[in-house]
Amino acid sequence: MSNTPDFNTNLKFVRIIETHTNGLVEFEFAVGEPELFVELLMAQAPFDEFCAMHGVIPTEGRLQPAQGIQEQEWDWSLRAAREQHLRHDNKA
Repeated sequence: MSNTPDFNTNLKFVRIIETHTNGLVEFEFAVGEPELFVELLMAQAPFDEFCAMHGVIPTEGRLQPAQGIQEQEWDWSLRAAREQHLRHDNKA
């Protein structure tokens, strides 16, 4: 018998990253465990419906990724990649 608790798919978490001036909400969504999340973007009204439909638990601060040096290799987000790694200046 395992000592780890069962993965509870009834627990759903949301953390708003940014509400853009064009009305889009950028957020992280997790099911079961807050450290296993996806990044999503949707308009405010559909976002509100999404949260109500899924009965999400709003969170403050970043949804924490797995801890440990080896796990941190995978600790990145699309937002961080876009801002730090994938942005190139078009220099001709």
